[in-house]
Amino acid sequence: MSEIRLKMPRGTLAQMAETLRRLESAVFGKKASRIDSQSRPKFDTLTLHTKDIENLALNVKFFGYELARQLADTLPVRNGLTASHIGLTCKPSTQHDIASDWVAFWCAELKIPLVFHRKLWELAYVLQAIHENGLLRAGMRGLGFGCGQEPLPSYFASHNVSIMMTDLPPDDRASFGWAATGQHAATLERGFQTHLVERAQFERHVSLRHVDMNEIPSDLRDYDFCWSICALEHLGSIEKGLAFIENAMETLRPGGLAVHTTEFNFLNDEETIDNWPTVLFQRQHFVEIAARLRDRGHKVAELDFDVGHEPLDKFIDIPPFAFSWNENMRQTWGLRSDHIKVSVDGFASTCFGIIAVKGG
Repeated sequence: MSEIRLKMPRGTLAQMAETLRRLESAVFGKKASRIDSQSRPKFDTLTLHTKDIENLALNVKFFGYELARQLADTLPVRNGLTASHIGLTCKPSTQHDIASDWVAFWCAELKIPLVFHRKLWELAYVLQAIHENGLLRAGMRGLGFGCGQEPLPSYFASHNVSIMMTDLPPDDRASFGWAATGQHAATLERGFQTHLVERAQFERHVSLRHVDMNEIPSDLRDYDFCWSICALEHLGSIEKGLAFIENAMETLRPGGLAVHTTEFNFLNDEETIDNWPTVLFQRQHFVEIAARLRDRGHKVAELDFDVGHEPLDKFIDIPPFAFSWNENMRQTWGLRSDHIKVSVDGFASTCFGIIAVKGG
């Protein structure tokens, strides 16, 4: 049997559950059964200590989900909001942000309900950054990386902004997993959102190109802005993600804007995930990339690492997530799983946004 290395995570029951699940897998090679060959409950020491871990984890999850839903229901109805300037920083997603007028405005623009979910924050963050830099207007050109089936290309097209949306080639091995969960743009049609723009206007302003973010083609140049939403953590390593942020600046005209969101390991400054399909960036990596960009003459928004202090900022969701629930779970609880913080391979993570303006 291979060596088992256990490091008890600090903090939550959720992380303890993850550690115990890994222990079961390491010892038994698969999930340990709670019953014997005659379907009677087991009473060995390991089973007695672990049999209720999954139920305890579900308790944590669904109390968190219910809290998020109740808090969303108490948010005021805000009619007549307009786009405003808030001085957006490089920052993590927080409950305070999602409850704010600026996020509410962009949700209304995208015609999506305002709920406490970090993916919604990412969409609003990108739009807010582009608005604050005066680029959400007719005639602008934008480049989206790893767009999948985001609503942003359709929304930009509705404002007569020309968009080149990109995603992995359909035959790339990494794209298969995204396609299985409905997150890959194999065709231009995947980017069309009928509730946001007329088809003719979409087709007039949006193009699709399959691009490896680790090898950005040299002819993608002189865009007014570029963006990516939780894509650069999937490039294979932390260094490749940082290199992408640097290289993406080359696609912009002088004064052009880059805005990216990615995963932020916000509780552990010592250990993180690297050299893996999903890597987790730490505070040190955002400080590093800001310095690298500034050394090359680019402007970077102020770094703010405050992850928030409200109830949902302290709820760290854990697997299994809605897309992998079994049929019984789907029928019983539906598919909505609202969260701002989430456990990724046992590390507490949230979204972090980076804003940079090209120098020169």
